Amino acid sequence: MRLERSLPLLGLLLCAVFPLVSFLIGLSSQGEFLVEISGTTVTITCPLEDEGIQWHLSGRRRDAEERKFIIKDHDSTPANLSCSIGNKKRELYLNARVCANCEELDALTVAGVITADLLITLGVLILVYYFSKGRKGRASAGGDSRPRGPKMQRPPPVPNPDYEPIRKGQREVYAGLESRGF
Repeated sequence: MRLERSLPLLGLLLCAVFPLVSFLIGLSSQGEFLVEISGTTVTITCPLEDEGIQWHLSGRRRDAEERKFIIKDHDSTPANLSCSIGNKKRELYLNARVCANCEELDALTVAGVITADLLITLGVLILVYYFSKGRKGRASAGGDSRPRGPKMQRPPPVPNPDYEPIRKGQREVYAGLESRGF
């Protein structure tokens, strides 16, 4: 009974706390850079939202005054990058690996390749099951070529002389092999 009374209070508390939490998450996400890589081009978006942003790449001032900074033909070397407006400054250590010969795939293409692979595998499994279904009771022709049954009986194989059993008169040969207590 106590739980039934506390459920509306819990719902009211969640309704009051959720907007506050989402506001705080929104404040913390304003300090993050957005980095996009396409081929050898790297595009960085500054988290500061005012006009007149000054960019500094590895200590040198760049001419870009926009919120987005584009580095064309990036050679994958690490760099220190910062954007500033007045006394507000955000810094980024850029260690982006770029590739001139790489192909970009979107999520739909990857999902299509995986789905096609699964369908082809399922089709092969069904074909193998279908064609092997009728062969369960038959004897295989390529299996054992020895004749079976009472047609021909072979004697047992000759034992290897290296593994002959110890005879009564030959005990002295193996006398030195007694187990020793350690």
